[in-house]
Amino acid sequence: MSYKQIIIFCIFSLLGFTNNVFADESPLPADQAFKLNYKLVSADKLELTWDVVEGYYLYRDYIQVISKTDGLKIAPLVLPEGKSKHDDSFGDVVIYRNSVTVPVSLEFAEKLSSIKFQVQYRGCADRGICYPPQKKQLDLDLSAFVTESFAKPMTNVNPFIKASNVDDLLLPDQAFQFFSSVKDANTVTVNWKIAKGYYLYREKIALALTNSESVQLGTYSIPHGTPKEDEAFGKVEIFHDELTFDLPLIRKDTNPQNIILDAKFQGCAERGVCYPLMKKSAELVLPAGAIQAEAVANPEKISEQDQIVNSLHNDSFGVILLTFYGFGVLLSLTPCIFPMIPILSGIIVGHGNKISTLHSFLLSLAYVTASAVTYTIFGVLAALFGGNLQATFQQPWIVALFSSIFVLLSLSMFGFYDLELPNSLKTKLSNSSFKHQDGSLWGAAIMGSLSSLIVGPCVAAPLAGALIFIGQTGDALLGGGALFAMGMGMGMPLLLLGLSAGKLLPKAGGWLNSTKAIFGVLMLGVAVWMLSRILPGEVTTLLWAMLLIVPAVYLNAVDPLPPGGSGWLKLWKGLGLVMLAYGLILIIGVSLGNTNPLQPLKGLAGSKATQAIADEGLVFERVATVSALEEKLKQASVNHQPVMLDYYADWCISCKEMEAYTFKDPKVKAALKNYALLQVDLTEDTDENKKLLEKFNLIGPPAILFFNGSAEEIKSSRVIGYQESEVFLKTLQGLK
Repeated sequence: MSYKQIIIFCIFSLLGFTNNVFADESPLPADQAFKLNYKLVSADKLELTWDVVEGYYLYRDYIQVISKTDGLKIAPLVLPEGKSKHDDSFGDVVIYRNSVTVPVSLEFAEKLSSIKFQVQYRGCADRGICYPPQKKQLDLDLSAFVTESFAKPMTNVNPFIKASNVDDLLLPDQAFQFFSSVKDANTVTVNWKIAKGYYLYREKIALALTNSESVQLGTYSIPHGTPKEDEAFGKVEIFHDELTFDLPLIRKDTNPQNIILDAKFQGCAERGVCYPLMKKSAELVLPAGAIQAEAVANPEKISEQDQIVNSLHNDSFGVILLTFYGFGVLLSLTPCIFPMIPILSGIIVGHGNKISTLHSFLLSLAYVTASAVTYTIFGVLAALFGGNLQATFQQPWIVALFSSIFVLLSLSMFGFYDLELPNSLKTKLSNSSFKHQDGSLWGAAIMGSLSSLIVGPCVAAPLAGALIFIGQTGDALLGGGALFAMGMGMGMPLLLLGLSAGKLLPKAGGWLNSTKAIFGVLMLGVAVWMLSRILPGEVTTLLWAMLLIVPAVYLNAVDPLPPGGSGWLKLWKGLGLVMLAYGLILIIGVSLGNTNPLQPLKGLAGSKATQAIADEGLVFERVATVSALEEKLKQASVNHQPVMLDYYADWCISCKEMEAYTFKDPKVKAALKNYALLQVDLTEDTDENKKLLEKFNLIGPPAILFFNGSAEEIKSSRVIGYQESEVFLKTLQGLK
């Protein structure tokens, strides 16, 4: 059982469903699950047939036939097409169910009366149990065919994707013509001429120098090709027509040099027939040149999240934890974390004069640790099994329910009622390891866990990098450790808040009641902020107005000051007047049709049309399906127009920031004037939206992708998370 099944088993065990889920009969023996039959249909052709029991499947790429007889060669297998499957252990694979027949061509160097060969294969059960590779040695009597000619020339073509007539295929040297030339004393150019109807794999290109100690290849970059989902190799990039790029040379002396460049490459015909790995050598004469210690031609730039993935592959565990903790501290300064401050503050203040510095810190630690643990668990599950749990928790009813919790908490701080646990539960908790805490640590932990899922669901580059790493390697321990370290780093300001709150908060008296009322208002603010994700802008602006006006009344904004009022009384009244005035302005703004609480009177002075043009951000065209997106990219490629694709959601704070600030910058708008602007709205958690994320292996919003005039993504320039306008402009400049 793989560790992924172990995780699932543990979860269901905790829920009490283990017996129902895993109570099943023992798996069949391999010979029964995958029954192998064979027959000799002619002197040079054999058929292998597997009868696969329902609930089991056979891997296509594990089928091999190996000769065990001298003078016998097995031609490359022509394997039938199967069904694509994402396998937890082996990634994207092709499988067979029910029954599959594989023809085997035999090549003889001499007449033989009997032969021996070995068949290898491997399969799994749907329940998640996989068998080790199976090896069967077979003996065949050929005496009935001794009169037939056994001398058959072997083809040099390997049709491993699907059966095809190879008679009219080009020879390898005709389909893929390789050339190499000297560009200058320190550079060699390589070139492939690819016949029409054929393509070359980027991933299969390898270059090396032989017989030269004084010249070495420098760091080179192969251009990116067209993405393709390949049955044999999974996700690859391919080239049509022609491929050319330069190779830098590192020279240790200035004398002319004779070098041999070896090139390995592999390609296929569009009909589905692929050639074996090809090798070519080119003898080149280098002129005299300068000594170079290092050389780089067109160094390949990679995106920020890919750099993070590479660090996870290469750095030590300790360095990774420290790095991701640092990422978390930086992310704690972003708006995604700000709403958690009044939440935790309200929990601390709610304990009144009973709070101590230690108790305040323990509350913060429970909140932050639970948040980090939840962040880690659901992050690992999302990486291993797909899906974004945070996006799922943005359902309107969940957001409304969580907002109502904050309303109830705020009302308790205003003194309308006291929130207390039942006496029976308080008695049990007082006897636990959290003695004298009255269960408050559990409450803080629960609130921290929910906050990590609902309050701040935006994706940043470190999170995307960790999830991509886990998805690629399945290393949940390393990836999960990185996520936990980042979660604790994100909670650093909250821990500092806990350390200070016990000292700064008043211990008793009227000040304590005033402090609780202030945090009650802040909690109402969190509730309104969350409801803004699901309510119309006009409604949320009115709620903001109410949140300002009603507390202003309690601050005596409309009452006259008593004679000889203290300075504090005047300060509170002044603050109340400001809140009252701004609340009224918000109401006026709604009547003018404005829904931005920060710009309620926009357009009041001067022409509304002029103001609208000045404030207008980028205008995107929405795409709702994968097919619609592909069609738009195709149209852009016909016009040789670059494309910017924005993944957005109403509940994504960083998306709102990009929309309100970065996309409204005149320089950004000017830089994107020639781009086709497309946008995917991920506000609703639909199957189609999940497919749009899966198409480019994205975790969630915000994400911005760029495509060149040929509709090929420029992966090195992906933007994950918020970028202010100046940084975003540098990203756009890098595209050129």
